[in-house]
Amino acid sequence: MFENLQGSGVDRRSFLRGSAMFALAIGVSVVPAFAQQPQEKPKEDEKKKEAPKDPFDTGKEKEDKDKKLVDAEGREYRVCPQCAYNMYKQGRMWVCENCGYSYVE
Repeated sequence: MFENLQGSGVDRRSFLRGSAMFALAIGVSVVPAFAQQPQEKPKEDEKKKEAPKDPFDTGKEKEDKDKKLVDAEGREYRVCPQCAYNMYKQGRMWVCENCGYSYVE
């Protein structure tokens, strides 16, 4: 590429320097366009400090806690958070039958 430009006085170093200056000029001109101005918070948010109600809340959560899962043998069980297998109560602990995960109630 530079063999063709021998008579023009442009060597590799000056070409790269000129390219870097051009890229810097383009970058500096683009940066202000992307700068974000700080947005003012509306005063309504300050007045409204209550937690918003969940639109998906159906009130069945309380009912689900009251229902106990019972297997075919009549024993109460829970679903293991590790492997999704059955957990049975042994004393005060719930222990998974499959992976051995346990926690104290």
